[in-house]
Amino acid sequence: QVQLVESGGGLVQAGGSLRLSCAASGRTFSNYPMAWFRQAPGKEREFVAAIGWSGGFIRYGDSVKGRFTISRDNAKNTVYLQMNSLKPEDTAVYYCAADQNIATILRGSCAYWGQGTQVTVSS
Repeated sequence: QVQLVESGGGLVQAGGSLRLSCAASGRTFSNYPMAWFRQAPGKEREFVAAIGWSGGFIRYGDSVKGRFTISRDNAKNTVYLQMNSLKPEDTAVYYCAADQNIATILRGSCAYWGQGTQVTVSS
């Protein structure tokens, strides 16, 4: 089992920045690719970013490319999402996810999910 706890969400004005953190516990964190997803009210869950176990593989959703940066610190069992130039359309609940298979992550069928953290961007 892997337990994931997100933090860092909040209210920010358009153009501002936030950094989300996801603390993992349980099985060896460094073995797991990790990802961030988001879901806005009335919309389907959307892929935001993924990172391989060593950080060598990184992929972003089209809507966040150039604005968001995913990173991880295996010594701290934590994955981060730095969000810059935030837009009102970035408003959503952001979820951290983990799975042993990066392909599974990219399909959105992750084995482990956090409880989510709310990000609200005001215009």
